[in-house]
Amino acid sequence: MSLPRSPLAPEAFPDLPEIAGVRFAAVEAGIKYQGRYDVMLAVLEPGSTMAGVFTRSATRSANVLDCQEKIGADSEQGAAIIVNSGNSNAFTGRAGEGSVAAICEAVAAATDLPAARVFTSSTGVIGERLPHDRITSKVAALVEGLKTDSIEAAAQAIMTTDTFAKGASATVMVDGTPVKIAGIAKGSGMIAPDMATMLVYIFTDANIARADLQAMVSDVTNRTFNNITVDSDTSTSDTLLMGATGASGVDVTGDQDFADAVHQVFLDLAHQVVRDGEGASKFVTVTVEGAASDADARTHALAIANSPLVKTAVAGEDPNWGRVVMAIGKSGAAADRDLLSIRFGDVLVAEKGWVAESYREEDGTAHMKNPEITITVDIGLGQGRATVWTCDLTHAYISINADYRS
Repeated sequence: MSLPRSPLAPEAFPDLPEIAGVRFAAVEAGIKYQGRYDVMLAVLEPGSTMAGVFTRSATRSANVLDCQEKIGADSEQGAAIIVNSGNSNAFTGRAGEGSVAAICEAVAAATDLPAARVFTSSTGVIGERLPHDRITSKVAALVEGLKTDSIEAAAQAIMTTDTFAKGASATVMVDGTPVKIAGIAKGSGMIAPDMATMLVYIFTDANIARADLQAMVSDVTNRTFNNITVDSDTSTSDTLLMGATGASGVDVTGDQDFADAVHQVFLDLAHQVVRDGEGASKFVTVTVEGAASDADARTHALAIANSPLVKTAVAGEDPNWGRVVMAIGKSGAAADRDLLSIRFGDVLVAEKGWVAESYREEDGTAHMKNPEITITVDIGLGQGRATVWTCDLTHAYISINADYRS
């Protein structure tokens, strides 16, 4: 499936720094797509620590279940991540488990790693057996092709309906020494927060214990990837893995600047996923404040961001505040009609349960014509606050998903 590049895409793939202690490779295996990379391998040096978060879907894939079993173990050995696109290896029963085992064994043998340190991900069509022999037959070539500067090829290999490869990075000074972070992600449809709803791989040369890295990854994910939605559908295959090689020699435990840099990279990638939402033409920031609690604010924000009526109004550049009111009312969180105020951008649209006296339709319409839309709601009940990021819903979304298995 060849799709036009999203109008919200960055101009080009960013220039990511090389991360000492990790190498990448990508190959064409022909799993579903022809003439493009569809398998990537990343190998981390001994001493690396691994952390991860995964989908909470009750129908998660064999790959996810295997990674969940492995991720909590401490080890001084290296690690490998191998990812294929085109087939999610989900809803494939024992065959899916066998595919994961075969891939892990092949990578372990080629990299001198134990299978327990090989992490796999698959993304693509659900319910079709993964032709894992096409992957295992390419493992030798992947290992031979490992390079420190091949992360862009790895980002290309994990794409499905994505229209652009996604990458982000940050460099932070810790005790006078630069510490680097670089990450890649894929995601375009089947995006709703219940971990991350996509595939994400982040690498750093920082030195940090596994438990501390896991705590950071879980916390930052909740404030970034878990606050995005494209279509309210949670994938069976969502995986976020972060590896710290320790090659910089800098201990970042408890360092706030490092934590802020990790947040920056996560948020950048999360926003890129939304900007590549299937058929998206608008990037939408939904902020709810004045809720009874932060949890209530998030519930309201997600109700707005996931509403097909809100999203289609945005696509049509219609400042229809009534659809926002509807979404708040159905969310299940506490609200009082007569305390609500709504803004589109800087334009006060409604307050105290009615259209604002100062509101002019042309002002609301002018904001909705922008490629980036802001919807802000004050519930008027407390101090709770949350921000969620989404996109509009266009006819292109229907076309893409109607033809997805073709």
